[in-house]
Amino acid sequence: MRTMQGTGVSAGIAIGEIRVLDTAEHAVERRVVDDPQAEVERFRAARDTAVDQLKRLRDKTAAEFGEGKAELFDTHQLMLQDPDYVESIEDLITQSKVNAEFAVNSTAEQFAAMFAAMDNSYMQARAADVKDVSRRVINVLEGRGVGADQDDGGSRIILAEDLAPSETVQLDRSKVLGFVTAKGSANSHTAILARTMGLPAIIGIGDAFNPEDDGHVAVIDGASGMVFVDPDEATLTEYQGKKAKYEEHLRLLQELKGKPTETKDGQRVRLYANIGRPSDVTAVLANDAEGIGLFRSEFLYLESEDYPTEEFQFEAYKEVAQKMGDRLVVIRTLDIGADKQVGYFNLEHESNPALGYRAIRICLTRPEIFKVQLRALLRASVYGNIAIMLPMITSVQEVRDAKKILEEVKDELRGEHIDFNEHIQVGIMIETPASVIMADELAAEVDFFSIGTNDLTQYTLACDRQNPNLGRFADPHSPAVLRMIRMATEAAHRHNIWCGICGELGADLSLTDTFLEIGLDELSVSPTSVLPLRDAIRNH
Repeated sequence: MRTMQGTGVSAGIAIGEIRVLDTAEHAVERRVVDDPQAEVERFRAARDTAVDQLKRLRDKTAAEFGEGKAELFDTHQLMLQDPDYVESIEDLITQSKVNAEFAVNSTAEQFAAMFAAMDNSYMQARAADVKDVSRRVINVLEGRGVGADQDDGGSRIILAEDLAPSETVQLDRSKVLGFVTAKGSANSHTAILARTMGLPAIIGIGDAFNPEDDGHVAVIDGASGMVFVDPDEATLTEYQGKKAKYEEHLRLLQELKGKPTETKDGQRVRLYANIGRPSDVTAVLANDAEGIGLFRSEFLYLESEDYPTEEFQFEAYKEVAQKMGDRLVVIRTLDIGADKQVGYFNLEHESNPALGYRAIRICLTRPEIFKVQLRALLRASVYGNIAIMLPMITSVQEVRDAKKILEEVKDELRGEHIDFNEHIQVGIMIETPASVIMADELAAEVDFFSIGTNDLTQYTLACDRQNPNLGRFADPHSPAVLRMIRMATEAAHRHNIWCGICGELGADLSLTDTFLEIGLDELSVSPTSVLPLRDAIRNH
């Protein structure tokens, strides 16, 4: 028996034969061409063919996974038509007189390196996307097919160096038990698709990847990230039992849909979900969340090449509000800065960005950006139950300044005879020690608190959340952090407003009893954590 350790990105256990996919990037030959313009036309034809392929993939993905996941291939089509990308390829062909394959490959490497160098993990994961679409064009140019042929008659655990999203989608779902890759990112679309498909997936086994494992039996545990190749009888028996238990657990969780989130003695907790984009609402509804406690609106900015317009934002907020009906949708105003950098904001380099120019500080000093978002939020508020949440608050004055800008926007809309919810809730995130200390004064200004436990832990313990060497010190279970949560909750209740948690800690089942005892009114977690958390609360 041989064991490998990776990172689990989609829970579940799979037992079966390994199928190794050849996804390695092949060397692209550089050739001198006599007619560069003809080579440019050859590239354009191949690109158009690749776009047509992506359109078909989009339809296939929409049919199997829903419109939300199909948006990935809309993005891929836009990448292939991006003026900077196309211009770079065509300039390389005409100026250096090289073949189209080489020009596409060189441009892909350049753009992927640019994405990989960004501080934001979401943008880093886009490096794989630009390589994926470029490989598709090269395959068309070379007359090679794309995707993995799964017609081998049996179900397999897929083992690969890496899996592009398009390769993942093209696999026959009925014949895939799970994924294991040598490379990859937890934020990659492949990881997201694996979770959507409900298949165990492990990334990052690194040098342990061995093509000779093809055909061998393996056990993979998507929660722990463990892989067992040729498991001994004891290990096989153990994981067969765990697999049966996990599947029974999933079945029982489905029975909790529609049931109230309350303890055995009748204490009710509102159980909401966190999202990053409108397409995530599908998962929110599928997991029976009672509302959305955190819509990270900054993803609308991170995924745009320029400031998203009022109309673009309005449509996104309206879509979410309409899909959620009368359920509350808490939308956090843009939280750009720190680890979420956006090029077109032209933010100066900071030696300590976590303590720098970010979130509400940008909104208050660049009100022209803030007002566009507030107009979109207010306009969308008539289509559902939207609340506005301000991040990174440290003082009462910040809240008053933000509310003043909000009132100015309301006056503008009234003057334009545009409807909005005059009584829209406005809350703040509690994620700094300053906001906890000033919680009584802040509670008098707003309609609710939502505690961001990731940043609250960082600032309370003076531990950089991005530094992997501080894992043993950045303890979200610290009594200091839990005391901060209690203080904020008690202050909220003294002023008759509700208080919840929208950080990752809310899904930590080892703290559920503590949060219930503190008296938190709401917990907002990832959609897949909703039913396990409801189960824990109902059994309290």
